Amino acid sequence: MEQLLKIENLCKTFTIHSLRKHISASKNINISLNKGEFIGITGRSGSGKSTILKCIYRTYLANEGNIWYNSKKFRLVDILSISERQMIYLRKYEMGYVSQFLNSMPRTIARDLVEHSVLEMGFSKEYASKEADKILEHFELDRELWDSYPNNFSGGEKLRLNIAMAMVKHPRLLLLDEPTASLDNYSKERVKELLNQLKSEGTTMIGIFHDIDFMDGVCDREYNMEAGELI
Repeated sequence: MEQLLKIENLCKTFTIHSLRKHISASKNINISLNKGEFIGITGRSGSGKSTILKCIYRTYLANEGNIWYNSKKFRLVDILSISERQMIYLRKYEMGYVSQFLNSMPRTIARDLVEHSVLEMGFSKEYASKEADKILEHFELDRELWDSYPNNFSGGEKLRLNIAMAMVKHPRLLLLDEPTASLDNYSKERVKELLNQLKSEGTTMIGIFHDIDFMDGVCDREYNMEAGELI
């Protein structure tokens, strides 16, 4: 099978200058993922799970190691050393990131946010509108909310919108940071359906979960994280 992602000896530390202290968030992380695989990572809060995803997405710069990614455009690259322009391209066209918190453009309605995710990949307005309607209907977001500003949404509604914005792009690599944190059981099943669909299309995924039951039947492999290390 085609290997999409390989993490080698990844280490990330943070420095608290006021205390002259170094904190090790993740160390000696080694993960290999083939195209279409889905791994789940569990662990206590503060164990370093999110740090791995943020290093892959390069919102954190790792201190040591390599993150080899088999890009469709650039071929095999080390995310730790590619240019900012290349990384921006990967985030825009090849990667998706779902966090627990909605990070959206101000004064933009929900429907336009989802459409924008499709439009920025070069698709037509007509196609973007169709795909946005389809995924918003799938998550059963109340139609009255489609033309509303997300700052008025509940936590669960914001999370569903966040997931929709990432999944509508059908990314090659999807990073999921607690994607079901504030969802009810029914909404979790809707998320699981789309994850299985993306997986069948070849999307590779890494997900962080506290809901271990959710991982059953979705993840190919499961890891547990303790004190910054994978077990």
